[in-house]
Amino acid sequence: VQLVESGGGLVQAGGSLRLSCAAAGLSFHDHSIGWFRQAPGKGREGVGCISSSDSRTHYSDSVKGRFTISIDNTSDDAKATVYLQMNSLKPEDTAVYYCAADLFVTGSLDADEYGYWGQGTQVTVSL
Repeated sequence: VQLVESGGGLVQAGGSLRLSCAAAGLSFHDHSIGWFRQAPGKGREGVGCISSSDSRTHYSDSVKGRFTISIDNTSDDAKATVYLQMNSLKPEDTAVYYCAADLFVTGSLDADEYGYWGQGTQVTVSL
């Protein structure tokens, strides 16, 4: 299993970024995907997730209404991609963002429930 994030960068407050998580070796039909972030000196925080069982999304209160998770509905699971659209970005959104995957996870933002992780992509929001 391989997860590769991309799309991070530097953006001004109020701007938008779209992160991508390219997955190989797993199927989004049975693996749920979570997005997490870790700011300097802080623990890993769950941002949002999408469940494989019903494709329902769940977000943390800190990003609800600003971030959206979606899946590229390709018929080829070997090239599936999950997106994190981030709008109305704030300086406190600055962090390394990770995507994670695992089987049988439903609506969880607990990092301990995810066994597969990408390498992360840096998002920096300036004033």
